[in-house]
Amino acid sequence: MTEQERRAIEADCERLIKLYVNLNDAQDWHAVAALYTEDARFARPSQPGVFVEGRQAILESFLARPGRAQRHVIANTVVDVEDENHARAFSVIVLFMGDKADDGGLPVQDPKSPLIGTFTDRLVRTDEGWRFAERVGGLDFRP
Repeated sequence: MTEQERRAIEADCERLIKLYVNLNDAQDWHAVAALYTEDARFARPSQPGVFVEGRQAILESFLARPGRAQRHVIANTVVDVEDENHARAFSVIVLFMGDKADDGGLPVQDPKSPLIGTFTDRLVRTDEGWRFAERVGGLDFRP
């Protein structure tokens, strides 16, 4: 693999991670789930040892969540390319959340917000492009 190919994979994987948080904040759950492989595993930062397995189950877990106002900030992402079809990534995540305002104005920030944690990802190249094979979250501080 050339240096240029490695850098292209890093950029594609980092874009996937950023797209994920933007779609998550838009609460476009079908698009979020489509970023996972069919047999992917996902563990939320609040429950890093509890896995939801399979794209459909991941979608259902997002659809079951009550709505909220939220904004994720992703930072310090480092992608390690294993080969032309596999990579791993580590990112820091900051989540601001709150209740939607009844009048359509700015939401009120939740007193437990922000949450600060991490995501550790296994990424694979598929016919659909780069996708999450495994996404494991974790919290760095108790809310």
